[in-house]
Amino acid sequence: MTRIIALLALAISLALPASASRAAELVMFERPGCAWCARFNAEIAPLYDKTEESRAAPLRRVDLNGPRPADLTGIDPGPFTPTFVVVQEGREIGRIRGYPGDAFFFGLLDRILSKAGSEPERS
Repeated sequence: MTRIIALLALAISLALPASASRAAELVMFERPGCAWCARFNAEIAPLYDKTEESRAAPLRRVDLNGPRPADLTGIDPGPFTPTFVVVQEGREIGRIRGYPGDAFFFGLLDRILSKAGSEPERS
């Protein structure tokens, strides 16, 4: 019985990191007073959580002037805001420098997600 429990525990510990590591994340590096960040916040942010892209790569915001989260220390956001970086398994997959407007944002993001193997599922 203890051998079965040990094997189940091993299987679970191996399965959990594998499924979690496949997830992509859209990291938005921003700063207070950024006009293009404000435009993104007005045009895209209110609906992003309702999109297929959000299911493939949830949005995470990071203040460029604040401390960098430990899991993003290897990512150089550059000096411009906003900068959107798609991160998967701790590695940068692609980025969008600046905010190109709502007409181009999703097309660029979809191209990056396709490269990452995290294509949005269309209904």
